[in-house]
Amino acid sequence: MRATIYGGPGDITLGERPDPQIRQPTDAVVRVVLGCVCGSDLWYYRGESPHALGPIGHEFIGVVEETGAEVRGVKRGTLVIAPFTFCDGTCSNCAAGWPSNCLNGGSFGNHGVDGGQGEAVRVPFADATLVPVPGSGHSDETLASLVTLSDVMCTGHHAAVSAGVKDGDSVAVVGDGAVGLCAVIAAKRLGAERIIALSRNPARQALAREFGATDILAERGDEATAKILDMTGGIGVEAALECVGTGQSMATAFSIARVGSIVGAIGAPHDVQVPIDTVIFRNIGLRGGVSPVRRYIPELLPDVLEHKINPGRVFDYATSLDGIVDAYTAMNERRAVKSLIRIGTAN
Repeated sequence: MRATIYGGPGDITLGERPDPQIRQPTDAVVRVVLGCVCGSDLWYYRGESPHALGPIGHEFIGVVEETGAEVRGVKRGTLVIAPFTFCDGTCSNCAAGWPSNCLNGGSFGNHGVDGGQGEAVRVPFADATLVPVPGSGHSDETLASLVTLSDVMCTGHHAAVSAGVKDGDSVAVVGDGAVGLCAVIAAKRLGAERIIALSRNPARQALAREFGATDILAERGDEATAKILDMTGGIGVEAALECVGTGQSMATAFSIARVGSIVGAIGAPHDVQVPIDTVIFRNIGLRGGVSPVRRYIPELLPDVLEHKINPGRVFDYATSLDGIVDAYTAMNERRAVKSLIRIGTAN
């Protein structure tokens, strides 16, 4: 089969991989319909985070082609969402609601499992991992939103949940990438009254407004802090969502959070220091991390199918596997918010 291969920093190619096979009775083989490039893939592409050489990609939806003897929850022909990590559903971490930290799990594109930027994937623990999509004949728009549930929408949701966003809150979203834009959706969905999106990009600003942002702020660093404190009467926001993972973004999130609030941080950290003096003396908490996507999909899936939310709008570039190199470069050069990879059909 054809699949995207990571050969090191700056080296993305379309190559050949063996067709996936059932290895365990709990496995399924899924034919990929849609994949995409994640912002975290860019960290590997830029050489700023390590990644094993070989297949890459962890966000995808697809159709079940084959199942192991013990699989009961999905069958051949079922359209499924694959969370970006697979999980057994039975370990202590899964039982506690943290499937992305499964003691026996791992991520697609790693741990001996092919990535979602290829034609097919072997999915371990298929019953615990895969989420069947009800109905049929879904539009291209709906399918694009479904693939966001494999990671990016659930990750933005995790930022908002971690920060405790609730009805009437004022929220600031630090970061205008796909996760930040999905965090705007999540904050709106959870009832935030005021949502301040930090963005300098006109296209992303417009999308943030469509998703529910009430205010757009182009300033950064100390200027952003001063502006938001002025907008909130010197108090700060009730929830700050950190969706980048840099030192500046984390510092900004803590500087604009009001006393007693929580910073919801989901950006993969690079050169980040948590301001412990702020944590202690201003009673500002920090929660977040790797999103427990498998926990969130059942909550968000009905809203996608009923068109209450449309996170697939974050895809502003689409191509086939033949265009995978430009899918990466378009995001790396900020010509695209997020690249969608059309691989197969849902029929």
